[in-house]
Amino acid sequence: MGRNSWFETVAEAQRRAKKYLPSTVYDALVAGSERGRTIDDNLGAFAELGFAPRVVGHHAERDLSTTVLGVPTSLPVVISPTGVQAVHPDGEVAVARAAANRGVIMGLSSFASKPVEEVVQANPNTFYQMYWTGTRESMAQRMERARAAGAKALIVTLDWSFSNGRDWGSPAIPEKVDLRTVVRFAPDVLPRPRWLWTFAKSRRVPDLTVPNLQPPGGKPLTFFGAYHEWMRTVPPTWEDVKWMREEWGGPFLLKGVSRVDDAKRAVDAGVSGISVSNHGGNNLDSTPATIRILPSIAEAVGDDIEVLLDGGIRRGGDVAKALALGAHAVLIGRAYLWGLGANGQAGVENVLDILRAGLDSAVLGLGHSSIHELSPDDLAVPAGFTRTLGATQ
Repeated sequence: MGRNSWFETVAEAQRRAKKYLPSTVYDALVAGSERGRTIDDNLGAFAELGFAPRVVGHHAERDLSTTVLGVPTSLPVVISPTGVQAVHPDGEVAVARAAANRGVIMGLSSFASKPVEEVVQANPNTFYQMYWTGTRESMAQRMERARAAGAKALIVTLDWSFSNGRDWGSPAIPEKVDLRTVVRFAPDVLPRPRWLWTFAKSRRVPDLTVPNLQPPGGKPLTFFGAYHEWMRTVPPTWEDVKWMREEWGGPFLLKGVSRVDDAKRAVDAGVSGISVSNHGGNNLDSTPATIRILPSIAEAVGDDIEVLLDGGIRRGGDVAKALALGAHAVLIGRAYLWGLGANGQAGVENVLDILRAGLDSAVLGLGHSSIHELSPDDLAVPAGFTRTLGATQ
């Protein structure tokens, strides 16, 4: 990138990524399914919340640090695991380095393009993510590999529901990058010479395999091969969740919760924490924004386990709003992917700096010295804003 590679907002990172990446690569990063109602609500709901700032009594120093599942972090922001980050030659390793440089926890997808061993080496504070896919034997083997690599917690994502079709069109993603693929996508790639040069310098091509699902002694699956394995796997029960938690034996985060009754069942299953998440809008469309359903879930189980939020975070002020409504921390996905697409590792660091500055500004303006002092009293919450799903009387 040029001398002016720094950007001041996540929105600008997205604009830069759109200009820099081939359209097929950019389209693969765009969230949403079906009509896109959930992704729109994830983003729009934060704008409905107002701040209630104080005019006097501000603190010269603010503490933004916390722990997540016992792991210290300089910021209540966790890199959410997203699959196949081959938009950049270093992919997940670049993201892990950026997170480590900013004192932030890295979440690594089992569908990632880089092996867990390399990512943990780049950032020792890595959480490894899994789906319920394959046999119990293969899942136990994958957990053991992540444990041996040094992953400090397990994230289990169970809310993906095979949503198909987007009104604006789904991205064209090849099975692998071979000569036929190069010819097919040349008209899209050649007009983006800077992106092409980045891969040429690395002497690598975009890797669309998932090495973390490679069986011992076997070959790594392609992304679509892994996807098909997952689709063929019988969905899990709560007993299966309990088995995974026991098999892992360490900090365990269940991702994808949107109902109060599910949150309570998660506590009964012995999880360490949950993420209130709708898969970034890529799951069942018309699911409410996670910030709307957070308060009821945090009230129901927040004293028992750590409650995180995932979905729609684009500013440090969004982080402050989530914490004020009961989140222990948040996970970010698209925000750092835009940074990676716009400027590699430096772009991810840029995004984390934007979130840090925005959160610090909110804590300052609200008259607090720590993120742990944020509460609903700091917000103007409009009538009818929240949603409660799956509540039992």
